[in-house]
Amino acid sequence: MKPPRALAVPFELGRPFGAPNEVEFQRKVLHNCLELLERESGPVLEDFSDLPPVDENQGSENWACPVNFAPPMDDLNDADLIYQSLLQETNLLRPWYEEAVRNYKRSAFGVSGKTTAEIVRFIADLLVDPQNQQPPIDGVNLGTGFKRMADDLRYFYTEAAIARPDKKSSDIDVANWLWGETTLGKVLVAIRDYAMECDEPSLKVLSVTAMVPSHQRHRTKHG
Repeated sequence: MKPPRALAVPFELGRPFGAPNEVEFQRKVLHNCLELLERESGPVLEDFSDLPPVDENQGSENWACPVNFAPPMDDLNDADLIYQSLLQETNLLRPWYEEAVRNYKRSAFGVSGKTTAEIVRFIADLLVDPQNQQPPIDGVNLGTGFKRMADDLRYFYTEAAIARPDKKSSDIDVANWLWGETTLGKVLVAIRDYAMECDEPSLKVLSVTAMVPSHQRHRTKHG
């Protein structure tokens, strides 16, 4: 979009002001954003470095995803194996995702217009054979199509992970699980590493800030 002024925040998708019910913290984010209007020239892109405050009422009980996955794949060179691993993850999460939709009466999944099976097939093929992939969504380029599909999977995983109403979870807990303990996280990190060095402009421009959250870039080659 190339806006004249933008504040890049390290929060999870759907929470542009950080944690819910944290009025002072949200006000700080808003003030930082509005201060960019005082700049006499642009474009201006700045990072907001603070993480949302931790809920002190969560107690000492560790959060755990309601589904036990096999360890993330080590070999990311076989598209069919990656596809099967991602398909298994989404199938295991589906009951909890559906529970989340029933509980919250909404879902962010669906931006791409694709099913989970279509998305994981494309993402597996993109990682293993990126040179031969065409834009997966009509009317948009390869990078935008990938971003919409990847965001859909992230919404699907995240909403499933927080479906249990008896468990509280912080954004960081869920993000650490998604990016550190799932095949999806490992695959998205690997795609970002490729995109940082590729010649496809629509992927490369997204790789800098829009593929992996800043608080998870320690997992990438180009943190």
